Amino acid sequence: MKLAAFALAATLALTGLAHADPLKIGVVPGAYGDAVEVAATEAKAQGLDVEVVEFSDWTTPNVALAAGDIDLNFFQHRPFLENASKERGYDFAVVGDGILANLGLYSLKHKSFNEIPEGGSVAIANDPVNQGRGLLLLEKAGLITLRPGVGFLGTLDDIAENPKNLIFTEVEGPQLVRITGDVDLAQGYPHFIVASGAFDPTSGLIYSGIEDKQFAVAFVARADNKDDPRIGQFVDLFHTSQAVRARVHESFAQSDKLYILAWQG
Repeated sequence: MKLAAFALAATLALTGLAHADPLKIGVVPGAYGDAVEVAATEAKAQGLDVEVVEFSDWTTPNVALAAGDIDLNFFQHRPFLENASKERGYDFAVVGDGILANLGLYSLKHKSFNEIPEGGSVAIANDPVNQGRGLLLLEKAGLITLRPGVGFLGTLDDIAENPKNLIFTEVEGPQLVRITGDVDLAQGYPHFIVASGAFDPTSGLIYSGIEDKQFAVAFVARADNKDDPRIGQFVDLFHTSQAVRARVHESFAQSDKLYILAWQG
């Protein structure tokens, strides 16, 4: 292993991959950040210096990337990126697929959708893209009907039919787990539920699946820096590392139904 690491370090130096500054990768706490931490440790052992920078929200990682404070981030899916770029004028590029968390609908009060009462309370994400994704799952469950063609950009205003007269509460995505017990039904992200330990993340009444691949969290770089060979090196390592796969599986409660490795198809 030491000889291999030495040989790789020498190769990196000869090919221009060696840099005085580390490759800085922005993450948010939880499953995605934990997986990057594992890959960063392996990268350093192979001669690629990586610094993981943790952010507490879903805005600052893009601000930092645009400013050049980090080289790469790993917290957002393509629709979120497209919306942020449209609003703020970012010139970013997706440089590698990551993890698709299968969104779920959870209830700690009812065992089926049929039990949800007239006028039942539903907690849903408040940001544009993730709210639309949650509404599509509610439609899949037969609880609402959306206006034709709205897709994942739908909002509460796009609900065409609501036969149970459900009452919606909009909540920050990471906070949904905190109020699941207070409502009849809540949109939920399995990795946040695992991290909270609040309830069983495999208890969802329904989940999204591979049809939602566009919502896989991806590696994102500035367009003018997307060809940095260190970025390609790190993404390749992330995709091939058995330690990364093991960490992801642990982060999603050892359950294959809660996530998909998007780069595998």
